Amino acid sequence: MAIPISYNIRNLIVRKTTTLMTGAGIAMTIAVLLAVLGLVSGLQAAFETSGDPLNVLVMRKGGNAELTSLLTQEQFQIVKNFPGIASKDGQPLASLEVVSVINLPSVENPQGSNVTLRGLSHRGLAMRKFNILSGRPFQEGQREIMVGKSIAKRYPNVKMGKQLRFGKGLWTIVGVMDAHGSSTDSEIWADGPQVAADFNRPDTYSSALLHATDEVSAAALPKALESDRRLNVTVMSEKDYYSAQTAVSAAPVKYLGLFVCLVMAVGSCFAAMNTMYASVARRAKEVGTLRILGFTQGSILLSFFLESLLLSLLGGLIACVVVLPLNSITTGVGNFSTFSETSFNIHIGPEVMLTGLFFSLVLGAVGGLLPAMQAARKEILTALREV
Repeated sequence: MAIPISYNIRNLIVRKTTTLMTGAGIAMTIAVLLAVLGLVSGLQAAFETSGDPLNVLVMRKGGNAELTSLLTQEQFQIVKNFPGIASKDGQPLASLEVVSVINLPSVENPQGSNVTLRGLSHRGLAMRKFNILSGRPFQEGQREIMVGKSIAKRYPNVKMGKQLRFGKGLWTIVGVMDAHGSSTDSEIWADGPQVAADFNRPDTYSSALLHATDEVSAAALPKALESDRRLNVTVMSEKDYYSAQTAVSAAPVKYLGLFVCLVMAVGSCFAAMNTMYASVARRAKEVGTLRILGFTQGSILLSFFLESLLLSLLGGLIACVVVLPLNSITTGVGNFSTFSETSFNIHIGPEVMLTGLFFSLVLGAVGGLLPAMQAARKEILTALREV
């Protein structure tokens, strides 16, 4: 015969001060975990939505980031004429691009953070998915820039019509773009040749973006380009490139956060264990009475174990309520490959919350098992004699 769950719920309500204090301790641990998972989830979403499956990125041999890659115009002239590249208006859909970083002060960092500056052509714009929220695209040959919506949101000096100083002069902000949560929202775009000239790179760019005619061509292009001895390049799909960026950016945040959570989890387990041990000590006569009424040792063990799970679940629910306001807040993290900041929205979705609740139950199970076993092993007469 099992002890009703209502018995455990009433016990938690009667000991409401202890219950809330222990639940708050567990909630702090779970809140940190949820915040870390929300950061990682948002960052992964930003990179996973970046890139087109038919786009292929060409960089120098051994390159793993556009910022540190060098690609000449002579190489680009060879690359863009390879078979399998789509065309528009009789011209191949290929974009020679230059990538650099500029420093912008933000509210969180008045000293400034590095932001990706991408120089590209209007053909490069046509190969990407984005909407113009306000203004217009930049004009070729002019010092005009478009900024991602995350840049416009996080940096107070980046507003329509304002000017930014970098390179060899002032650049006017003429448009704000929405790339639907991808990493493009963290970039600034301008005319490629103008950027190259301002940064003294008239002959050496960073990379070339190619748009394949179909999936078969997209899969065949990397091998064909890399096997051409004239080029000496590394080629990968745009999707694969951003997947690699995810690993580089998200891994440090994830592992550091999980380490902190693990340390806090140990403390939370001991808090739950102390609470349950104290409960067992105070309710010794109850345990003896339950045994006299016919409840088995297994029933008592299960009851106290379930009570620990309910206590930890309360902490998990409190944590979910506490961190929910963080959802969709825009933040940024440094990328060790691009040496610039990637802005993204914290994403605390159902899967993140379920993970947090599961982890809270694990804490309750670890912290409640030994006290539950102690309660179940008490002899009837010994339990009845205890105060």
